[in-house]
Amino acid sequence: MAPVPALDSKRRLASIIGGTIGNLVEWYDWFVYAAFSLYFAKAFFPAGDQTAQLLNTAAVFAVGFLMRPFGGWLLGWYADKYGRKTALTVAVMMMCGGSLLIAITPGYATIGVLAPILLVFARMIQGLSVGGEYGAGATYLSEMATADRRGYYASFQYVTLIMGQLIALGVLIVLQHALTDAQLHAWGWRVPFFLGALCAVIAFYIIKGIDETSSFTALSERKRHGLMRQLAAHPRAVLTVVGLTIGGTISYYTFAIYIQKFLVNTSGWTKNDATVLSATTLFFYMLLQPLFGLLSDKVGRRPLLITFGALGAIMTVPFMTILSHTTDFTTAFIVTMAALTVISCYTSIAGVVKAEMFPTEIRTLGVGLPYAVAVSVFGGTVEYVALSLKEGGHESWFSWYVTVCVAISLAVYATMPDTKRHSAIKEA
Repeated sequence: MAPVPALDSKRRLASIIGGTIGNLVEWYDWFVYAAFSLYFAKAFFPAGDQTAQLLNTAAVFAVGFLMRPFGGWLLGWYADKYGRKTALTVAVMMMCGGSLLIAITPGYATIGVLAPILLVFARMIQGLSVGGEYGAGATYLSEMATADRRGYYASFQYVTLIMGQLIALGVLIVLQHALTDAQLHAWGWRVPFFLGALCAVIAFYIIKGIDETSSFTALSERKRHGLMRQLAAHPRAVLTVVGLTIGGTISYYTFAIYIQKFLVNTSGWTKNDATVLSATTLFFYMLLQPLFGLLSDKVGRRPLLITFGALGAIMTVPFMTILSHTTDFTTAFIVTMAALTVISCYTSIAGVVKAEMFPTEIRTLGVGLPYAVAVSVFGGTVEYVALSLKEGGHESWFSWYVTVCVAISLAVYATMPDTKRHSAIKEA
């Protein structure tokens, strides 16, 4: 096979930007559900107290996560066989369909039990989409970047992931000021889902115009067969992905997503104040990702992971205890921002670390499938576990649960090789 010509710097950068735009839209659509669940819980489930309705929406949120391993497997296989770019286009259109279905589904009062059934189905589609997108996106960015800036460029996967969440919260803030509380509960919550479907269509056409990675195009046809069998030949890497993900995903979903509901449901904050705090901390958290990604290019990936594991295991309980007792915005901002800074040591490099473990022929599958399994079991159940413990009168146990999971990941970080120095990705 003839050698694949290297991309020039401008085309490489354009492809990285194009790939991250698709990621942004994917995660906006995914996080709109979490951001607006305080408003649409009553629409899809029978009347009851707020915690019970939030438990129902959290359970559906978890169902979406349970589909992520199937998405990681299906689209991971597709990306390793047909290309990273084509897998990203499929993923974004699936997300579009899920968002549109949620936007147009009538409420429980109109169609009864069919309403939550359709909501579950829509989240299943979105779960497949986001489960496959993570592996394809991490692989695409890692393969497109040069070796000396791989951590930096790959960190933009979480920049756009957080940006998607931030835009979802921004839409929520705008609608909270533009509409009354009654209007938001009645129909206003549907607006962001319509916007998400439209943006996904736009992202589809942007992704169609980007380049495929040279790592994939140089791959022989023979190596694109028997992918699951090839993956089974790398059990240590697969288990390492699961282990290093557990603590990171639980911490992220606790302090970047669940914290909004925690402040409302436990600390007594108003929905508006909790949303503003979440949006403010997420903005600064987003800006930290490239800095830590660049740092990993200098000092390696492992020192950052160990820093996250050690500080996360020590500080989670104190952080959550303070947040549960404060209504002061400045105190809550400082504590939440401190937690997110620690978590940045993981999130900024999570994708590239996983991608650097696997050879080209199974890279997307190797990144996506074990990661999606860990996230579906641990990340996707964060809200449900936290709310269940609260309803059972043991809310403080949740902090210890997070701490134990971070400690498990710390043990993995301490024993794994530094993927920057032992990378399976060859220079593009």
